[in-house]
Amino acid sequence: MMTILVVEDEGQLNKMIRDYLETLGWAVFGAESGPDALELFRSESPDFILLDIMIPGLDGLDVMRRIREESEVPIILITAMAEESDKLIGLELGADDYITKPFSLKEMAARIRTVMRRVKSADDTPSRETSILSIREIELDSERRTVKRSGQLLDLTAVQFDILHGFMRYPGRVFSRTEILGFFQDHAWEGYERTIDVHIKNIRKSLEPNRDHPQYLQTVRSVGYRFSE
Repeated sequence: MMTILVVEDEGQLNKMIRDYLETLGWAVFGAESGPDALELFRSESPDFILLDIMIPGLDGLDVMRRIREESEVPIILITAMAEESDKLIGLELGADDYITKPFSLKEMAARIRTVMRRVKSADDTPSRETSILSIREIELDSERRTVKRSGQLLDLTAVQFDILHGFMRYPGRVFSRTEILGFFQDHAWEGYERTIDVHIKNIRKSLEPNRDHPQYLQTVRSVGYRFSE
């Protein structure tokens, strides 16, 4: 049974989310402050985290910074409509997705399922031979969901992995930002161009020896990005 940590300081909303997720068969526990969220994260090791940005004690972005120092557990941020900058910062810190208040519980559950589909290995796992993509010094294993550069393991989130996988399947091909969204989203959402740019920036931090002169993920002006052959 998947366990979910709900971090939301509005007590009634916290309970409503937890009650709904429990009806879907998931084990859910909640926190209403940043320190409590970190304590539960470390004691319960949840499989998934719903994390509101505006929480007392330690805000959601600080909580995520600390979690990302220890874990790549999937995280969906809960944000207010006006917090566009916080959304971008959250993605840069490693959030897998975000959902904007007000939201429907059905939409929230759909987002959770979408992220988990990305994280979990598919039932029809490919053979070891076909699961490995190797281009120059980069080796991507889609079965183990690992990426190495010159044999060194790189630290990528689920979204970053899926984007890189999409590029490496078609080296040299230029993808628009809208097409890149399709690498890691099963349905339309509030994706916009700067979201993709943030993900590319984060991948380059791990992938490129020199981020100012990328060798692998290259920008094609006015079009999008490509993985250089």
